[in-house]
Formats: sequence, C-alpha cells, structure tokens
Amino acid sequence: MSTPFDPAAVIAKFIDNVAPFDPNPEADPVAMVGVRTALGEGVFAVSDHVIRALCRALEQYHDPEDRGTCAECGSRRLDENLHCPDCGRLHGILGQVIAEHARRVAAEDSELAEDHR
Repeated sequence: MSTPFDPAAVIAKFIDNVAPFDPNPEADPVAMVGVRTALGEGVFAVSDHVIRALCRALEQYHDPEDRGTCAECGSRRLDENLHCPDCGRLHGILGQVIAEHARRVAAEDSELAEDHR
C-alpha cells in the first residue's frame, strides 16, 4: 500500500520547483489551479510558464499500471504478468512460450487422432 500524499502540497511543491525558471516572473497569473481533498485544499494563481510546465508534465505522465493493450481483445487491463483478465491471453515471452507449447500439443493431438483412424 502506498503512503497517502496531499495533492495540494504536491502542486505547491511543483510550483515552487518550476517558478524560479519563469522567464517573466512579474507577469500576471494566467490560470487558477485548485484541488480539494480530504487531506486539504489549495488554490494557486499560476503564471503561463508554470501552467505550461504542469500541462507538459501531465501529458508525459505514464501510469505504471499501463502494460499495453491486449493483442487479442484490445483491453488495456493487462496484469503484472501480462495476462489479460478480459479474454485470458498471455502476452510477452511467457505468453509466447505457452502459446507455442499449446500449438505443439494441439498438433501432436491432431497427429494422434489421424493415426487412430
């Protein structure tokens, strides 16, 4: 379980980290960013430089739970083992090994069935 964090404090820290690099620090704010949670709230007047940095950071974010898209059904819910809970397909090297083994077993079963005819 992860440690809870205060989103308002995180945004304030982000602003503190980015603001020193604002090429026009005396300019009027261009946006208000607000967040309210059970842990607290904050409303921040931000410059063009800060809001652009925030937008870039959000655009570049990659959720660590995002493991790609299922090649079988298109689901985006692959688990840590690259198993799709929606259709059951396994992806990655393990999935490839299992799929190849299943094909070999199916081919052997087919050959045995033909031999018994």
